[in-house]
Amino acid sequence: MPSPLPTGSCTDTEEAAALLSRARHLLLDLDGTLILQDETIEGAIELLSRFDGRFSIVSNNSTHTASSMASRLRRMGLRVPPERIVLAGEVAVRRVRQEFPGARVMVIGSPAIRRFALAQGVKLADTAVDVVLLALDKRFSYPRLSAIVEALRQGARLVVANGDLTHPGPHGTRVPETGSLLASVRAASGTEPLMVVGKPAPLLFEEGMRQLDATPDDVVLVGDNPATDGEGAARLGLPCILVGPAGGAAPTLVALLDRLAFPGTSMGLSRMAGRLAAEVAAQAG
Repeated sequence: MPSPLPTGSCTDTEEAAALLSRARHLLLDLDGTLILQDETIEGAIELLSRFDGRFSIVSNNSTHTASSMASRLRRMGLRVPPERIVLAGEVAVRRVRQEFPGARVMVIGSPAIRRFALAQGVKLADTAVDVVLLALDKRFSYPRLSAIVEALRQGARLVVANGDLTHPGPHGTRVPETGSLLASVRAASGTEPLMVVGKPAPLLFEEGMRQLDATPDDVVLVGDNPATDGEGAARLGLPCILVGPAGGAAPTLVALLDRLAFPGTSMGLSRMAGRLAAEVAAQAG
């Protein structure tokens, strides 16, 4: 019987590659790990190919549904079936439906999340509200903030899809997230959320493992955020590999895949390929 995988967050390239080589299943973060907005991170396609059928994406994204996210990823070259995508927005809607059956819910979120809530049987409302569900709403405005504050003042419960302040964008940019909206709601209302559904809370991880029919003993989480991925993994006793951009403290996906292809070497696959191409060009010249 194989020994259990070590727990805790790993940012050392050699240790992370060794951990990845022993993983039976992966739980994968999305923004900052596989993609940056509409750009695919180098190594993401290869990683999914290597673990084909053995991974689930667990993301604090609260604007998309699994179906629309699968289509978006396909356009970026990443083939992920909707049934292997766990998103904070969808999970939050299901949680509200389960915890507050028949409640009148003010859904602050994208049109896709509002349509998903309706399809799940949630009663959408703007008055006499029982629950405010806060997800990422790119049309968030002063009137919407005022409506939320009034609903909370009248006794509505606050449920939040995810607490991230930002997520990584291309070229080092930061993209405002649901947590930034939550900060304004807290400041204006003085109300704390009844629950925050997304990572580092366990719901997304547990759903991802359920999809894989896996246990914490044979799953490795790969993410980029110590506060959500690292902390969430630690709470559940999951080993976690933290990745990052080139030049950072954490290894890149490419560096990890290079080590898997050529274990024990100091030169990665991409650099080996570059040297070989240079040698071939020199011989041709």
